Amino acid sequence: MRRKDRAITNRQEILAILDRAHICRLAMQDAEGLYIVPMNFGYEWPEDGNLTLYFHCAAEGRRVKALQACPSVAFEMDQELAQLSADTPCGYGCLYESVIGNGQAAFLEDPAEKQHALAVLMRHQTGKDFSFSPAMAQSVTVFKVSASSFTVKARRQ
Repeated sequence: MRRKDRAITNRQEILAILDRAHICRLAMQDAEGLYIVPMNFGYEWPEDGNLTLYFHCAAEGRRVKALQACPSVAFEMDQELAQLSADTPCGYGCLYESVIGNGQAAFLEDPAEKQHALAVLMRHQTGKDFSFSPAMAQSVTVFKVSASSFTVKARRQ
């Protein structure tokens, strides 16, 4: 990270930023080249563990094929808080929060794991608790990204 003065390292601040983010852009590579897709997500970050992001999608398509071929991914989520104006073009900017990282994707096959991941995802997106039957979980593809590294950055007033 070039702007170390904007780095966020406090766990509570990072959790608050993750809670405010509802779209995660997931970047992957396949035979056609680089591919990035915005996705809803849920996350878990235990006090003594690594950040895990959960996603769901259709059972087939470019995203699934790309992740099967190469599970290494990059991810990004952000929020623009406000635009900053100035007297000169180079003075313009914005207030923001962002999370950028890398990780490994893995498809979840165990029905209980899929049900758990979907519940985490829905809790994050809606603030409500949902339960999923094994049949519901089997109807979608669910995968997780285990973050190998990530940085959090913000520009605030």
